[in-house]
Amino acid sequence: MPHSRIAVTGSTGLIGAALVRSLRTDGHEVVRLVRHPAQSGDEVEWDPKRSYVDVAGLVGCDAVVHLAGAGVGDHRWTEAYKREIRDSRVLGTAAIAEAVASLDTPPKVLLAGSAIGFYGDTGDRAVDESAPPGDGFLPSVCVEWEEATGAAQEAGVRTVHARTGLVVAREGGAWGRLFPLFRAGLGGRLGDGRQYWSFIALHDHIAALRHILDTPELSGAVNLTGPDPVTNGEVTAAMGRVLRRPTLFTAPAPALRIALGEFAGDVLGSQRVLPGRLLDTGFSFAFPGVDAAIRAALR
Repeated sequence: MPHSRIAVTGSTGLIGAALVRSLRTDGHEVVRLVRHPAQSGDEVEWDPKRSYVDVAGLVGCDAVVHLAGAGVGDHRWTEAYKREIRDSRVLGTAAIAEAVASLDTPPKVLLAGSAIGFYGDTGDRAVDESAPPGDGFLPSVCVEWEEATGAAQEAGVRTVHARTGLVVAREGGAWGRLFPLFRAGLGGRLGDGRQYWSFIALHDHIAALRHILDTPELSGAVNLTGPDPVTNGEVTAAMGRVLRRPTLFTAPAPALRIALGEFAGDVLGSQRVLPGRLLDTGFSFAFPGVDAAIRAALR
């Protein structure tokens, strides 16, 4: 995209903050949607729980990138927190989509977050964007999450669902919790270690988001994962190699179920997800292998 005005929700999160830095470095004007009254010229107030967006702040935007949502692994999955996970995504996305659709001149693209949780447990079977949704809580949330963009699609806005995998980063996310454990020599397999982890380096994730913004033929679901998913056992070995630490510990499945409750099913589940549409549109990964992605995170 030429120098553009781009609105971003979730701008304080791991991915959102990195995307804002990347866009501003290249000279784009970024406005950040925040959950308090705007305090500077680059802020726009919104409240996903009230379905409120200060639509005037979106006027003139060429793109809206919607990344906000409650962390899936931040708390034990009580019924109340499961409702928070769902509502933060579905209600927030619907509010953004309706705000976009209400503009006299809507943005060219709404890039909305989603997750590879859409596919459920795929076992050893590799899937791409053509696969149907899986069964369970996270797949059902992802289906509703993506459907919540309907108003923008009906208004003719190119809409993309960025189905994100496990982002390899030191600063946050699931992988951010692994680094301290492995540095301390306390890392190891989760369960039997045979479950597939579809990872992507943070650098590649941001580049993929930029690629989507720049590629008009991309709409609908796009998997943001690396081209070579590996098992949890292979991740464990790679972390040991790169950090030069032993990986003798294991977290048995029964212990994870006690510690994590229902969320343990997703930690132990296998998702072998391929980035078919990124590859088909010429995207090139800088860090396609797990060792390279871990080293990139450490830099």
